[in-house]
Amino acid sequence: MSEQDPLKELHIDRADRDGGGHRGRWLILAILLVGALGGGTYYSVSEGPIPVDVAIAQAPTAGPTAVLDATGYVIARRQATVSSKISGKLAEVLIEEGVEVEADQLLARLDDTDAKAQLELARARLAAAQARLGEIQVQLEQARRGLQRQTELRSRQLASEEALETAATQVETLSAQLEAQRSQVRVSEAEVEVAQVAYDNTVVRAPFAGVIVAKAAQPGEIVSPMSAGGGFTRTGIGTIVDMDSLEIEVDVNEAFINRVRPDQPVQAVLDAYPDWTIPASVIAIIPTADRSKATVRVRIRIATKDPRLIPEMGVRVSFLRDDTRVSDGATDGVMIPASAIREHGDGSIVFVLDGDHVRERQVIPDEEIGDRRLVEQGLAADERVVRDPPLALADGMRVSPSGGAETP
Repeated sequence: MSEQDPLKELHIDRADRDGGGHRGRWLILAILLVGALGGGTYYSVSEGPIPVDVAIAQAPTAGPTAVLDATGYVIARRQATVSSKISGKLAEVLIEEGVEVEADQLLARLDDTDAKAQLELARARLAAAQARLGEIQVQLEQARRGLQRQTELRSRQLASEEALETAATQVETLSAQLEAQRSQVRVSEAEVEVAQVAYDNTVVRAPFAGVIVAKAAQPGEIVSPMSAGGGFTRTGIGTIVDMDSLEIEVDVNEAFINRVRPDQPVQAVLDAYPDWTIPASVIAIIPTADRSKATVRVRIRIATKDPRLIPEMGVRVSFLRDDTRVSDGATDGVMIPASAIREHGDGSIVFVLDGDHVRERQVIPDEEIGDRRLVEQGLAADERVVRDPPLALADGMRVSPSGGAETP
């Protein structure tokens, strides 16, 4: 029996073996996990800091905020190239570039020799027709008195029936001639009016008040309201612009047209005067798109009239959004670049700089204004956040701020 005791000691209890095996496997897994975490930490440290671009969280500023920027030109809604209504040779041109003119002011004269002669002829014909009318009226009055005498004589049996009929016929004939001559006078008066219009057409006047921006013809040149072929006939005398009709026209990318609305406030800056901010507002969005450029035209009203505004000037505009919740201080939060926010699970996070490391932080973002976004909770003013965080960036990683300016 004593010889078998050592063998019994070598007997393996199957229950103890199974439990010990499980504990061993869990121990091995724990060691591997710790090693992996340690190795990952060592790897991340050994790789060095990750370069990131940072921005500073700022408190919302009062007043309107730009939601979209665009470029365009100053244009004149009321502009005309002035020409004559008839073809003729210019006798006199009374305009120069840059000169202000009033409505109906004389701009040029055509050679009026033929038109003047036609007008004088029409007036002479009218005078002759009126004289003839007067003559017929006198004859008619005389015939009526004769008819009256013949009627009295006939009533006393002192005149024949034939004499009475002849007097009556004379009155009727002259009455008909009088009406015909009156019609002739009206025709002559119309001819005078036509001749007068032709004569007036030799004078070119300003259709509205404005400024002459181009002088296209000189005395002695032939002008015509339409092209006559060749290069010797002018179709215009000058161009006039109504400076009170100036407005701004811009092309907005159709992907951002939803940020523009009628009567929206706008700030405009001329390329020629970058320090001058012009208040303006949206007049209308032209309801058609340019398929070649994928843009939509927007008309903008200029609130301030100024002589520095000139047609075809380049201009940069900012479409504004007056957020009253921000401007009156009723909304807490900060503004950061929209690209700094990363969607994570059911919420949103940002990476905040803590020395040379980043800390993941849950935030509650609000509406987006331009390329920035309002964060109601989770951030304080002047904290630095990572703009466009890399996909590999995680909580606790070491970073090196770099890139653009540290502002939203």
